Amino acid sequence: MRKTTALRKLIESGKTYLIPGVYDGLSARIAQAAGAELLYATGGGIARSTGIPDMGLFNPVQIVERLEQIVDSVDVPVIADFDTGYGNALNALHTLKGFERAGVAGFHIEDQVFPKRCGHMEGKAVVPAAELASKIRAIKDNAADDDLIVIARTDSVAVEGFDAALDRMHLYMEAGADVAFIEAPTTVEQIERISTEFSQPKLLNMFWSGKTPVLQRAKLEELGINLVIAPGDLQRAAMHAMRQAADAILRDGHTESLSDVMATFDDREVAINSAKYMALDEKYAV
Repeated sequence: MRKTTALRKLIESGKTYLIPGVYDGLSARIAQAAGAELLYATGGGIARSTGIPDMGLFNPVQIVERLEQIVDSVDVPVIADFDTGYGNALNALHTLKGFERAGVAGFHIEDQVFPKRCGHMEGKAVVPAAELASKIRAIKDNAADDDLIVIARTDSVAVEGFDAALDRMHLYMEAGADVAFIEAPTTVEQIERISTEFSQPKLLNMFWSGKTPVLQRAKLEELGINLVIAPGDLQRAAMHAMRQAADAILRDGHTESLSDVMATFDDREVAINSAKYMALDEKYAV
């Protein structure tokens, strides 16, 4: 089954899927090994992994290269971050070709002014709603795979207010989007309003210490939220662990003090599936 079709079937099941954000092949494999049925390739995480902030500084060619690595490393569907489409409708269509070649099952496209900012940062600005609606129509009309999931994202809550964000999302869904994604609602009441306002599938960006309240799975299921992404948490955990390891190396010359929280040598090799590659090497050795 194509990954796009698999994702569509998962969404149509009506279940709530908790989706870790990944930013490279290793993080993707770790999340899959933990039991994730879907993965979210976070644009912000990909940018931060190169040492730069999530402010639209990465270009789509760089993003597609990383998406290929992520998709190739796992078996489950991957949802990607399409940012703003990197320009007008023609730019979005050009970028679409790369995302489809990379093999993502779907992606979200947003209405921020380009270059954009992380959805929970201050100082955002949005384009006229008609501009994103036009991009969504263009993508739906020209996607090579009809099952490709297009997720409409609006960042207008912080800019124009919650009611305006609802109005924008209605327009985006009418343009053909498959999933509604209103970024950074700030209260449980707003999340409940999104739930009742839209009969279509819904995505929520929810992570500890963000602007959106953290809800338990049972509540998310009650509200009919289909996709729940935690974009940066794996990376934040990795950053903390790497700092601890760096401190230990510089202090002690080794990381023995962290042995109970580090992967073993064997764990590392299992995570990257070394046995498969060793077997292939042995099979085809001359």
